This record gives sequence, structure tokens and C-alpha cells, in this order.
Amino acid sequence: MTMQSNEHQKEVEQINGLNEQGILPMFYHPEEEICINVVRALAEGGMKYIEFTNRGENALENFKKLVSWKEKGKINIHLCAGTIKTPEQAHRFIEAGAEILISPVFDSGVADVAYMEKVLWIPGCMTPTEIHLADSAGCNLVKLFPGELLKPPFIKAVRPLFPGTGFIVTGGVELTVSNLREWFAAGAIALGMGSKLITAEILQSKGYGQIRELTAGLVKAIQDIRNNP
Repeated sequence: MTMQSNEHQKEVEQINGLNEQGILPMFYHPEEEICINVVRALAEGGMKYIEFTNRGENALENFKKLVSWKEKGKINIHLCAGTIKTPEQAHRFIEAGAEILISPVFDSGVADVAYMEKVLWIPGCMTPTEIHLADSAGCNLVKLFPGELLKPPFIKAVRPLFPGTGFIVTGGVELTVSNLREWFAAGAIALGMGSKLITAEILQSKGYGQIRELTAGLVKAIQDIRNNP
């Protein structure tokens, strides 16, 4: 098997993994201990792909700590770096151990870094033109953002135009079976969920057991939805 086919197989496995998981939990916190405990709770609840967002001055250092904790404990998770907006950020988080990069925008510089480093990049798109740019750049998976503005009918409308592209929706995803079912029925392969899952109240009270229970409930709900579309 050639190096190129190995890289393609890795990307296919990652996209399939996100598809199977159905939910991509995403969060940031400035305190290292809380970050580790949140990721542990998510993993115990059944998550294998977790997005840590680059939304604070401690983001890179805490991401490095999460990677170190994962490797030392041999935790079976994939750490994604979110809110990557510049090539410099892309380089730093790849060097820190990011397995997947996720952006709120399409940026050609980030696209180049991801291509050269052979790392899956999921750009954020809001319009058919942006999706077309991502598709032309070789992106097989894009993030539709903000979901609360686009809504499920948007996915139904654009899916036939981009048959080879998978969609993750971030924003506007509610922690209810009816809302999850609506997004999946429209054609999303996964749904990004941040503050609706990892709430400020849970973080303040350090309710990691609640995160674990909510996550496990989401895993079951997604299985039920897909078994009974």
C-alpha cells in the first residue's frame, strides 16, 4: 500500500468514526484539571472524537496537557483542535498532537498546512459558494455553521449539489431526540455540541458525572434514531 493510499485510508476511517459517533462534543476551559476531567467524562460516556476549541489564551498549553494525559493513560480517543483560523495556529496545534483540525471558516492557508501535514481539516462553511471552495480544495467533510441560522432545510437543499461531501452541523443543535432526528433526517453525518452538553453550570459545579450520563444518553439516542429513522 502506498503512502498516499495510507493517508486516504486514515482520513476515511476518521470521517467514518465521526459519522458513527454522530455527536462531536466541543469545549474550552482555562483550567488544566477541569479540561482533563471533562475529556475523561466524555470518553467514559462513549465519545472517541472530542474537539477542544482554540478560544482562550491557555488553549494551546491545555491541549498539549490533554495529549500528554491521553498518551500516558493510553486513552482511546482522538483529540481535534477547533477554532483554527490561521496557518500559524494550524502548525502549532498539529505539532501539539492534533489529529483533526476544525475551523469556523474556509482559509486557504489552513488548507495548505493541513494538506502538507496530511491532517484531516474540516472547514466551516455557510453558503454553497463556500462549500464549493472547500470541495474544490479536496475537503470531504465540512462544518455547517452557524446551524441555528441555516437550519435542516438548508442541508436538504445543498446535499444534491455536493454528493461527495459530508456535513457536520454546529450551532442550533438541541439536546432533544426530536431535534437530533431532524438534523440527521436532513442529511448531517454528525452534530457539534458545546454549551448545550457541557454547560457553564456543570463546569462551575464540576459535575463530571452529569457529563458522563448526558453523553451516554446521547449515544443511545443516536443509535435509536439511526435504527428507527
